Amino acid sequence: MNFPCTRTRLFPAFWLGTLLALNAAAQQAPPAQASAKPKAEDYVASRVPGLTPTRTVVYKRVEDRDLVLHIFEPPGFQKGDRRPCFHIIHGGGWQGMDPSRMFPFAADFARLWGMVGISVQYRLYQPKTGVTVFDCVKDARSSVRYVRYHAAELGIDPDKIVVSGGSAGGHLAVATALFDGVDEAGEDIRISCRPDALVLLFPVIDTSAEGYGQAKIGDRWRELSPVHHVRPGLPPTITFHGTGDTTTPFAGAKAFQEAMEKAGNRSELVPYEGGAHGYLMREESLYQDTITRAAAFLSTCGILKATP
Repeated sequence: MNFPCTRTRLFPAFWLGTLLALNAAAQQAPPAQASAKPKAEDYVASRVPGLTPTRTVVYKRVEDRDLVLHIFEPPGFQKGDRRPCFHIIHGGGWQGMDPSRMFPFAADFARLWGMVGISVQYRLYQPKTGVTVFDCVKDARSSVRYVRYHAAELGIDPDKIVVSGGSAGGHLAVATALFDGVDEAGEDIRISCRPDALVLLFPVIDTSAEGYGQAKIGDRWRELSPVHHVRPGLPPTITFHGTGDTTTPFAGAKAFQEAMEKAGNRSELVPYEGGAHGYLMREESLYQDTITRAAAFLSTCGILKATP
């Protein structure tokens, strides 16, 4: 009859000791979350919330949708000005991100060098809805045509339009100079979309199997592969690219540079040793160095009068 009482006394004592041991071990071991560091926001992204365009303008209506230019006017801007323009296109594999990603570039080229900064919206690649990379290219070319045609009302010098872009946006930037014939139906192609200079940031420059984008473009990839379309008479170009880039491989940027030189075009390649894809977006010093070197290049092209 005493057995049940004895068992009742021993059972909680056993588990109490076990729980105390487990609790001591838990206090000595770091929490599982402590080893996982939160992903740091890159420098360019950290700047975006503090930037608001001076105004927005619809440059194109397609499939009942408005596409917009986000415009940053420089200090002292007045109606009737003829300012150089820094026209920049965001990346994201043609299917992600939005114009705000490039607001810092547009704002800084306006603030520091007196340009009209523009960040471009375009249709994003969506195979389920039929939007292709060709449509992205058409929008980029349309955006430059709009700016050139409306240069007087935008306060822009139509002969000093710089087109820039990062990653897939870099592809769309160079597409404005290269892919004649990839234009929106009914658009006035007598208005040139050729930029007066290009500033390419780790661009998609080779859409072959060795580069990036073939899977999205499909069998017609060669039609939209910049390195395969270099010819004489292209705008002066500066390209910033990390040698450690495995998304848009550095080999493509190097081949593009060699092709540009062979064709007699002015082109500069600025490699960053070991830099991964998008390296210059992550740290303030790398970003500042990039825009300063780009501005110096534009000065030698006669687009900017001087650099600070």
